[in-house]
Amino acid sequence: MARRPTIHDVAREAGVSTATVDRVLNGREKVREETARKVYDAARLIGYHAAPLIGQRMQPDLPRLRLGLVLHKERQSFYQAFKAEAERAVAQATGVRASLQVAFAASQSPRDFTELMEGMASRVDAIAATAVTHPDVTEAVVRLNAKGIPCFALLNDFAQGVRQNYLGLNNLKVGRIAAHMIAMAAHHPGKVAVFVGGYRWHGHELRETGVRSYFREHAPQFQVLDTLINLETRQLTYEATLDLLGRHPDLRGIYCAGGGMEGAIAALREARQPGEVALVVNELTPESRSALIERHVTMVIATPLQRLCADLLTLAAKALAGGIAGVQGQHFLQPDLYLPESV
Repeated sequence: MARRPTIHDVAREAGVSTATVDRVLNGREKVREETARKVYDAARLIGYHAAPLIGQRMQPDLPRLRLGLVLHKERQSFYQAFKAEAERAVAQATGVRASLQVAFAASQSPRDFTELMEGMASRVDAIAATAVTHPDVTEAVVRLNAKGIPCFALLNDFAQGVRQNYLGLNNLKVGRIAAHMIAMAAHHPGKVAVFVGGYRWHGHELRETGVRSYFREHAPQFQVLDTLINLETRQLTYEATLDLLGRHPDLRGIYCAGGGMEGAIAALREARQPGEVALVVNELTPESRSALIERHVTMVIATPLQRLCADLLTLAAKALAGGIAGVQGQHFLQPDLYLPESV
């Protein structure tokens, strides 16, 4: 296990004494701004755990931004990466003294999201979440707005008309990208399957719509089967994929619009050779990267988390400075596309 950087490592990297680092960290005595900046830059460079605190010590007069972040699926590598990128964005934020509180919803139940979001109200200035689309979530956002707390929808555009901004991919376009890749990768006409997590994910429905519109417009020789609900679970997706492969010998492509891609990957590894069925999934994880290399996955469409988190901090700071916007917006990010030869 790598050794955790210490105050002595920061001092060595910055070219100052440990006593100087201590003064910067604890604000015991006045330190020249140039010296404090050296210490802060060194702490960030080597990953010193108190680097965000040093940054705050350097800018006591800047406006405060306490951001609450509500995610789900805590054990999934994608959401752990999301949390890490959010922490990095907060540590590197300029123009504000930013801090972050992260909570994970236990399930996809609207109540799990709303309780966490409203439970943060007394401790944060703005809230961002990957919540489901549901009237209860919308009502929670209305209540938070009444308290002066702007809310941001991440990845899935919930509470339209009352949330502050949506940040994520253009999900209709994502579906069309997936369909284009399947149509290009399939060597013969046939059937295409689409998995969505459920009908509480507005983003999944848009992706499904994008798939169907592309095939209808550009590749009518393919038949898109009835959409399958996998509840974003590995086992359900695995069993459904094996069933599809057994019932449809001419299955040419599969698109997982949400979670559960690990099940589709496992089923294709068992039942088909690489490339026989074009599989398109979302988000680059250890599982999807490995399947790309094996060519059981044809393409990964990924959310640029670093850009999303940095933009979220900027938009949240603007919302606090200017108040909750009367006209809400959508902040689309360009997806990162990964092919077998690009990983």
